Amino acid sequence: MGELVHDVVNLEGIMVREPMEEDTPLGERHFLRNHFPGVVKKKAYIFDGNGSYFNKEWDLAEGRGKEFCWYHVELPKGDQKLSQSAHYLIDVLCPPLKLQDILSLVSNGPFCGHVDGALVFRMNSAGSASSAFTFRLAARVTESSVITVSLGRVPRLGFSPAGQSLLSEIPSLESPDCYNGRQENQGSGFVIGEHVLEFLLTMNHSEEADNPVPKSVSNLVVHIIDTFIDHLQDIVTKLEIELDTVELEMDRGGFALKKQMLEDRRFPKMHINLQRLLQVIAHGEQVLPRVKEKCSSKHWFASEDVSSLEELIGRLRRLKENVGFIANRVTAIQAGLDSWQSEQINKKLYYLSFLSIVFLPLSVITGVFGMNVGGVPWTNQREPAVKDGFRNVMILCLAMLLVVLLCFAFRALYSRLGSWWGKKTTFKRSWSLDRTTSFLKRGTGTGGLSLEREGYLRI
Repeated sequence: MGELVHDVVNLEGIMVREPMEEDTPLGERHFLRNHFPGVVKKKAYIFDGNGSYFNKEWDLAEGRGKEFCWYHVELPKGDQKLSQSAHYLIDVLCPPLKLQDILSLVSNGPFCGHVDGALVFRMNSAGSASSAFTFRLAARVTESSVITVSLGRVPRLGFSPAGQSLLSEIPSLESPDCYNGRQENQGSGFVIGEHVLEFLLTMNHSEEADNPVPKSVSNLVVHIIDTFIDHLQDIVTKLEIELDTVELEMDRGGFALKKQMLEDRRFPKMHINLQRLLQVIAHGEQVLPRVKEKCSSKHWFASEDVSSLEELIGRLRRLKENVGFIANRVTAIQAGLDSWQSEQINKKLYYLSFLSIVFLPLSVITGVFGMNVGGVPWTNQREPAVKDGFRNVMILCLAMLLVVLLCFAFRALYSRLGSWWGKKTTFKRSWSLDRTTSFLKRGTGTGGLSLEREGYLRI
């Protein structure tokens, strides 16, 4: 009997075969693979349908009765290829998922459809996985389980035991009087620092905000999409605050700051990031209406959750408009920097032209008095007949200068001559027409050549 082997994906993403012990039960052989420890994060929850949840083992089992399960895979943000991400999912989701399920979850671009009896939708933007503006979220939904895959961490997506929340406390300001490094608060409550406020203001929804536990699969689907849109909104809020700060710095800064911004290509990079953000929002605009349409036909999807999906679609559209406004601001600021750069170049050219004007007479004088005209025809100084050779060369140079000036002025002279000739031709035509009209008006009684009736001239 041959040796038992199984396929393992190593750290380089290459499929290799390793021997398996013969006494290993069949049900446990799948869990002996290398699961990329410390690379892929996994979370598994089971919900009882009454507003409570529990952590469970990673067995990818379906829920029973009112219970339903949620399995979430968090792919690392790194420089790995898309095929490497597929290896990660194969390692943690197969079996029971098939290859078509893995490809539908990990591929780029928008998608919404049924794969092997389950509803699968994804909003995966293309780009490097290490970029902070590359977003990916995919889900596989059945009646009693949900499997989701995200690139990096999505705030407020998971659940954790409720503890004391910072948002439920009464804050107070720092006292301006500090003795020996101690800080005294004004009134009751805890002292909140300025850096904490700045951090909280950059987030549309704080980590410690209310995160209700879903009571059905439809509630869970709405929660997943809602937190993903909140994540996009947080990114947009951070961009707005960063842009406001940059505008203040540009107003207060001088030459060095603007030059550094141009060298760093800060605004073109920001514009590229905004385009990536618009791409994933556009994917959401394509996918979410189809998700709503397909979920509305499911008997286990609540009607109020369908209305919630409609509200999320409206939020996504408003978010797209907001990102468009930010992109216009970035374009306007970049145009202002380009105009400032052009002004700096024009100033340098002005100084260069001024120096040229200063040194031009000196160059002419040194060129004239440094000429050696002995080899030029009819300038031989030894012949008395052509003793004025230097004068002849100067006359030739002056003639060449006049020819060059005439070439520059030819267009203006041509325009003047053309306009004069056009006026002369128009005058001649007008005089000839007046003579013809006066001749035609002359008639003899009723038998004349022309009759004027009702304002018309009949010839």
